[in-house]
Amino acid sequence: MRPRRLRKNDVIRALVRENYINVENLIYPIFVVEGNKIKEEIPSMPDVYRFSIDMLSEELEELIKLNIKTILLFGVPSVKDEYGTQAYNENGIVQKAIKYIKRNYPEIYVITDVCLCGYTTHGHCGIVKDGEILNDETLKILSKIALSHAYSGADMVAPSAMMDFQVKAIREELDHNGFYDVAIMSYSAKFNSSFYGPFRDAAQSAPKFSDRRTYQMDTSNFKEALKEIELDIKEGADIVMIKPALCYLDIIKKASEIFNVPISAYNVSGEYTMIKLMAKYGYIDYKKAVMEVLTSIKRAGADIIITYFAKEVARWKENF
Repeated sequence: MRPRRLRKNDVIRALVRENYINVENLIYPIFVVEGNKIKEEIPSMPDVYRFSIDMLSEELEELIKLNIKTILLFGVPSVKDEYGTQAYNENGIVQKAIKYIKRNYPEIYVITDVCLCGYTTHGHCGIVKDGEILNDETLKILSKIALSHAYSGADMVAPSAMMDFQVKAIREELDHNGFYDVAIMSYSAKFNSSFYGPFRDAAQSAPKFSDRRTYQMDTSNFKEALKEIELDIKEGADIVMIKPALCYLDIIKKASEIFNVPISAYNVSGEYTMIKLMAKYGYIDYKKAVMEVLTSIKRAGADIIITYFAKEVARWKENF
């Protein structure tokens, strides 16, 4: 046996290649803000922007041309309060963005983040009382947020608060109101990671006290991740997510082997910016690094990848 026979040239390497990145399996995150004529680059995330709704058309038309048809919406409200009430306001930033997109670009599949961190003055993902993040009280709010997104036209909701029973509460609320076809992609194994910093800058969602380790997962735990995924599936999740991706490829691999639902992985902001900065200073080949990272996520078993690299990958697709 001489394995190098199958590496001789581009044709044979492509013929025997085991894993491919398909644009159809990528989700592109978009940040929307209140106001007009706003397209502002996020300082910690080069080439990623916050858009006011009136500036979304150029971005969405580019995505359609690149055959990227699925987006994950994050809202950045102009007003925050202790309970995150703007998160479920029928005229909130995400609700208005969904309506605009569905009215003008119905071919776009809209997934919405369901959480409180970006809408609260304290920056936590749940209701806070005496410094404690309350689980069951938060479920009621998350359900209201998901329902408001469904009424606005969202195709799928993605609860990211890591509250126990959040999928069950949202599924029951959606079904009770007739939204049987609105799917749920749950942030099932969301770790208390160091790689969220740039996102918190983008969404203006950093916690104002303590951290999120009482509800996000301990980065050391493998079995617990599988338990969280199993619970979310039992509660009604259609897709489960592992976040971040690169440090948790082992979780992705095992989940893909034992669970019979689509596995999504979030190639998060810190992973994105790390590669951007390394390439900026000439330490790596940018295109090769991006494709290597995304292929590793796919090889581990992810069916779907949420990534800020999606547009660039789509432009390179002829070289897959």
